[in-house]
Amino acid sequence: MKIEIWSDYVCPFCYIGKRQFEIGLEQFKHKEEVEVVLRSFQLDPYAKKNTGMDIHQVLSSKHGIPYEKAKALNNQFIQKAKEVGLDYQFDTMIPTNSYDALLLSYYAKKNGKMQEFMERIMKAHFTDSLDIGDHATLARLTSEIGLDANEALNVLANNKYSKNIAADRAEGSKIGIQGLPFFVVNDKYAISGAQPSQVFLEILQRVWKEEYANAKVEKYKLKSSHDDYCSDGTCKF
Repeated sequence: MKIEIWSDYVCPFCYIGKRQFEIGLEQFKHKEEVEVVLRSFQLDPYAKKNTGMDIHQVLSSKHGIPYEKAKALNNQFIQKAKEVGLDYQFDTMIPTNSYDALLLSYYAKKNGKMQEFMERIMKAHFTDSLDIGDHATLARLTSEIGLDANEALNVLANNKYSKNIAADRAEGSKIGIQGLPFFVVNDKYAISGAQPSQVFLEILQRVWKEEYANAKVEKYKLKSSHDDYCSDGTCKF
C-alpha cells in the first residue's frame, strides 16, 4: 500500500497532520506493508527570508488583521499541537522561505533519510526556533541525521533537485491540491488536512479490505475556526 504526503516545512497543520497520520499508522496491523512517499508543495514560494518580524507580525501583515488576532490564531495552533505531543513556539519562531529546506529533502531521500530529515526540520522550525532558511543551519541539521554537511551545502549552492520540487508541485496541482497537508492513499483516497488519527486508520483499513479495488476518490475535511489563514484543517496558499 502506498501513501503519498504533500506538505511544506513551514505549514503548521503539516506537522500536526504528520503526527496524526503516524499515530493512525502505528495502530494499523499491516503497517509494515505501507510505503510512505513524502512529496513537497511549497506553501508560499514568495515568502521572504530575514524579515525581522515575528510570525504574528507576518500573519498580521499578510492578511491585514490586527496583531493580537494573528497571535490568537497562532495560539490555536499551539493547543492543537499539544494534543499530539508537539510543542509549538510561535513567539520565537523564525519566519522564512522553505525552498532550501525542501531542496535538501531530496538529498535526504536519495540517501534513505527523508523521513528523519522531515522530522528534524519541522522540529527545528516549530519547536527549536531555528532558521531553516539559513544554509549553515540546514547543513548542521542535515549532519545531525547522519548525512554530510558539505554535500548539503553543495546541494544548496547548485540548486540541485529544483526539478524535483517543480515536479512534485506540478503533480500536486494536477490532482487538485488546494491546501496542506494532503494525503493520497493507493491512488484512491485523498485525505485533506490534519485529520484525527482515527480517520487515517479507517482509510488504511478500508483500502486494505478492498484489496486495491478501483474506487472514487473521497475527501475528508476537518471543521475549523481558523478563518481564511488555515481553515478546514489545511494551510492554504
